[in-house]
Amino acid sequence: MTQLTHNQDLSETKALSENYVDTVTHRPGSVILYPGSSDMLYRVQSGLIRIHTMDDDGNGLTLRYVKPGEYFGEEALSGTERAYFAEAVTDSAVDVINPALMSSEDNLMVTGHLVRTLERAYESIFRLVGKRLRARIAAELLELKDTALATQLDSGETMIYATHDELAAAVGSVRETVTKVVGELSRDGVISAGYGKITLKDEAALAEIAAS
Repeated sequence: MTQLTHNQDLSETKALSENYVDTVTHRPGSVILYPGSSDMLYRVQSGLIRIHTMDDDGNGLTLRYVKPGEYFGEEALSGTERAYFAEAVTDSAVDVINPALMSSEDNLMVTGHLVRTLERAYESIFRLVGKRLRARIAAELLELKDTALATQLDSGETMIYATHDELAAAVGSVRETVTKVVGELSRDGVISAGYGKITLKDEAALAEIAAS
């Protein structure tokens, strides 16, 4: 599948830089968008944004993470209603873009982003439907490895700041079950888990589990 490269991120940022309305910073936990309508498009400049929804019982489900160079709020392009929340996971800077100022080339770039986002959504749906929880958790940890939630330790290992509740929302499960699987992965030496953080001890093994 098509991969979003760092060079693509930079070229899109440069191409659309004249069309942004403002750059707004958000603290962790800040809700940027609520369900409803909007006439603005958003691009993450730095940090990490979580797109999530809630069911009738108040249970949260993470739909996707938006990384630097990526967009959200695409419904502004079609005038449709938004059915999700957008929340800053880390300190984040977000460009607010007026679609009315975008050129045809700009629209083509955003369309390319939407195609890649849809591809990742297909992958996520496949994991939720066709993969066991152990594989879904492994895949999610590898996905978070390349976000602002991750930090490189002196040992060369990657540590991810994520709670079991957050993992559960991302993999379509509940905290108690996720805690059980995280414990199993820890005993197998694939990861080590502490309060609100998980260290990837064997990324090759995690990749094998994610693919199983």
